[in-house]
Amino acid sequence: MNKEKYFHPFDYYVLLFFLLAFIGWLWEVALFYITEHAFINRGVYRGPYLPIYGVGGIMLCFCFRPLKRKPLLVFLLSLLLCSVLEYFTSYFLEMRWGIRWWDYSGHFMNINGRICLLGAVIFGSAGMALVCFLLPLYDTFYQRMSGKWRAVLCLALLAVFVADAAYCAVWPNMGNGISWGR
Repeated sequence: MNKEKYFHPFDYYVLLFFLLAFIGWLWEVALFYITEHAFINRGVYRGPYLPIYGVGGIMLCFCFRPLKRKPLLVFLLSLLLCSVLEYFTSYFLEMRWGIRWWDYSGHFMNINGRICLLGAVIFGSAGMALVCFLLPLYDTFYQRMSGKWRAVLCLALLAVFVADAAYCAVWPNMGNGISWGR
């Protein structure tokens, strides 16, 4: 196995983080639009991104990309890794602000309402799709972008994210439909 092909420049991961965080935001907004019939900007931040999806995706990329030819193994490992990430993120957010941004208490096989079997299976499937199928597409798209364009895009995204994070560290997004137990 040629390990060199699994290492990329910093901008590769920054852009991947924001792409996955945006896709996660779209997923959650669509899910709540379907179930609650309302647009709800999910997450702690104000922008159209959910960092937990970006962090989880980057972790999957680093940990499991060499296993991309073993989709069942990637599914199982993604299920576990994403569940641990989701559990501890939920715990941290609740300890930090005293509220929950999600609660699976009514779902089958949940652990303290922080994770559940359905969510774990969805994240395992998404992790498998990312590692085994979507990363090669992202690689192609990334290679087609000029280095200058990638740098400008990274700087702009990071500047907006840092400003949003600083604002939301004091005033997190806790509007109607976003959190439980306020």
